[in-house]
Amino acid sequence: MGLVFYNTATRRKEEFRPLHEGKVGMYVCGVTVYDLCHIGHARSAVVFDVMVRYLRARGLDVTYVRNFTDIDDKIINRARELGKDPKDIAEHYIQAFYEDMEPLGVQRADIEPKATEHIPGMIQMIQRLLDKGHAYVADGDVLFSVESFPGYGALSGRRLEDMEAGARVAVDEKKRHPLDFVLWKAAKPGEPKWESPWGPGRPGWHIECSVMSNHYLGPSFDIHGGGRDLLFPHHENERAQSVAANGGEFARFWIHNGFVTVESEKMSKSLGNFLTIRDALKEFHPEVLRLFLLSKHYRSPVDFSRDAVLSLQAGLIRIYRTLERIEEAIGPIHPETLDADLSGQDLSPFFERFTEVMDDDLNTAGAVGILFDKVRDLNRLLASHEKGDKAARALEQGRRELCSAAKVMGLLERTPSQFFSELPKKEIEIDPQEVERLISERAQARARKDWTTADAIRDRLKSMGIVLEDTPKGTTWRIDVQA
Repeated sequence: MGLVFYNTATRRKEEFRPLHEGKVGMYVCGVTVYDLCHIGHARSAVVFDVMVRYLRARGLDVTYVRNFTDIDDKIINRARELGKDPKDIAEHYIQAFYEDMEPLGVQRADIEPKATEHIPGMIQMIQRLLDKGHAYVADGDVLFSVESFPGYGALSGRRLEDMEAGARVAVDEKKRHPLDFVLWKAAKPGEPKWESPWGPGRPGWHIECSVMSNHYLGPSFDIHGGGRDLLFPHHENERAQSVAANGGEFARFWIHNGFVTVESEKMSKSLGNFLTIRDALKEFHPEVLRLFLLSKHYRSPVDFSRDAVLSLQAGLIRIYRTLERIEEAIGPIHPETLDADLSGQDLSPFFERFTEVMDDDLNTAGAVGILFDKVRDLNRLLASHEKGDKAARALEQGRRELCSAAKVMGLLERTPSQFFSELPKKEIEIDPQEVERLISERAQARARKDWTTADAIRDRLKSMGIVLEDTPKGTTWRIDVQA
């Protein structure tokens, strides 16, 4: 079938065909800049970064828009707490966003608008909604009437009558329906404000994304993305007001990434498990974190734990050790050869497998497995001790394929020496090749029922900070997080 994505709006996988051949318009909801980004923000940013990289590798011309919400109650409250201007708070955390995302390999979007840059466009859209009978004015506020839009609830799969019956919304006498939402907020003393036909005030949260996506991508575009937590009410409200104001279908594909939990619990400051990207980067290499975030399918929840991250760190160390050995054998890789052009029909068997997996709803978990399979193939080549031009060409081609595919995922973009220099010292001291050799010797001892030798090897590995796990498929190992 080719490239398919799961479309939240239809609740099924659909073949992805851009609205305009060869070109993709993609809008992803960015962060509200009032605090440092957490690991959940990192997952969304990494997922859609890979989506853009992959679409471009498939030969598509992508216009990627990701906004900053730089006016909001949370920003105003933070500014009040710190005695600062809300604009200064927003600018500070925009820079913090870049400082956090750049180590993770998250590339900047093509267009990164701020909400406050599009106030006139928001006022115009709100006026259109009023003129069409989809909005009403109440005490200086302008609210969207959900009952005026027959398709309200279709995106999230909810019925308006069911939502009304189960609504947990504070009583607001200004609203005609409990789920009506604010398009324009009347100004309160001491808050930022802009002039409008309904009096001074500021925009509601939902209207900004409708206006910015329309401004840069048009009233209908290909992909709207964001975290699962934004599906309702934010994306539901976006869709309703956009279609009501502009007609058309707004976004053709709605794509949502799953939640991040920490040690099997929802992340919350009250629980003390709120993990910022900066805190995570103090303990883990950024490429290890990126690999962890891509190790599960983007629609699935992912549980952050030290064991899980360190297990993947051990795997990444093994990959870089392999690249180090290849470098010693045939020299460093040439960056200009790392071009994963996946748009043609004459792909190598490796790239065919990689493309097949990624075409199936951006299955990064499957792609990670393919990368590790490729590393095993390269290790077999190294272990064969074959010499000569043919062996060198096989190693060079295998390494180029591995690193080109990894680049699409934002991985293996460092040289081995760079990677190992950035790792904590304890991790550098662990040689995966030595660990594998000892595991092999232990397996041989167990096969001949030499339990004394097998136990001695296990104890030696334990002293090195290595934990063994014997499974029906063989012995795996990981770094002991308590070591």
